[in-house]
Amino acid sequence: MPEILGLTGCDAGAHAMRQINPDVVAAYPITPQTALVQKFADFEADGLVNSELVLVESEHSAMSATIGAAAAGARAMTATAACGLALMHEMLYIASGLRLPIVMPVVNRALSAPINIQGDHSDTMGCRDAGWIHLHSENAQEVYENTIQAMRIAEHDDVLTPVMICFDGFIISHGVEVVKLFDDEDVQKFVGQYTAKIPTLLDPQKPITIGAMTFSDTYFEHKVSQMQGLLHAPEIIRAVGREFVEKFGESIACCYDFFEAYRLDDADIAIVVLGSTAGAVRFMVDIYREKGIKVGMLKLRVFRPFPETEIREALEGKKAVAVLDRSIAFGADGGPVNIEVKSALYGVKNPPVMLSYIYGLGGKPIDLEHIETVIGDLDEAARTGKCKRRVGFLNLREGDNFISEKRCP
Repeated sequence: MPEILGLTGCDAGAHAMRQINPDVVAAYPITPQTALVQKFADFEADGLVNSELVLVESEHSAMSATIGAAAAGARAMTATAACGLALMHEMLYIASGLRLPIVMPVVNRALSAPINIQGDHSDTMGCRDAGWIHLHSENAQEVYENTIQAMRIAEHDDVLTPVMICFDGFIISHGVEVVKLFDDEDVQKFVGQYTAKIPTLLDPQKPITIGAMTFSDTYFEHKVSQMQGLLHAPEIIRAVGREFVEKFGESIACCYDFFEAYRLDDADIAIVVLGSTAGAVRFMVDIYREKGIKVGMLKLRVFRPFPETEIREALEGKKAVAVLDRSIAFGADGGPVNIEVKSALYGVKNPPVMLSYIYGLGGKPIDLEHIETVIGDLDEAARTGKCKRRVGFLNLREGDNFISEKRCP
């Protein structure tokens, strides 16, 4: 029977790892991820898992150890955040390039400088092209359920690609919520027994070399071959999501597709968002629907591979669309998600007016009044066909808006 507990997002991720019971977990502490692997270490000390817990000297070493374990045929996991993910950056490409089905919860946190330990999406957006699948979570329940599903997705024969489960630092990682945990045996049956799908280092009958040097004659071919996992991933992500719901029934979390389309079908205007901010947007959508404003929300769950076709179909016909980014793509026209959404809508007949908002960097709060600002700008853009600002900044201190917002011509 499912167990209902009050858990933080880190606790929820640790319980998912406990139920998956990986062969190897490599660990190094970094705020605000520390609590996740610390909780898993409690499970290991209490004999609740059979995992080999490897305590390493850095995040670079954590990913290196995880890669080594996976290459040897083990089901391997780790977790990190922010500067730790940045220190892993070199190894992220090796994990994906070797097609190793590693699963890694990432607690999203701002990057220095200046030093900040609060949540934003700068860390994972900085490695969005490292060849990993990115799943984003709105709450602790989704952290738990995404982690379980990620194992099945990563290990699928047609995918064999590492997965990171992203969730907002402190807002989700340390906030206590009601979480439904499924039966241990049911989760283990869903995840299944792991058998490496690729040749491994420890098979004496089939000796291999892993990570060998390659030059221009074959490197290009290797990289194109690597893309196959991400090209197959959308179908598998959907299939695993459907099977998960069939197995466990509807949970506290939302649907498990590429995104949640909330009151979007008949909407004239829409807000695209990912992570914990979706809750505030959903609330304001309901408020403004009562006022007669036909607004909807697209909460993105899968950022990599980016579901451009499905997003285009969901947003086509809208009069105005605002994309909320909790990170900056320095030197680009708006935030990372905004760039992707605009690209997906390229060529659409009568495209919507596009608005981009940067918000919440370094844990800066986003309040309902800021969502109201976005909806007001969207409503004006829908009525006039023009936008007040192409790129805006939400909740900068008054008088500190020294960076001019990009105004629409």
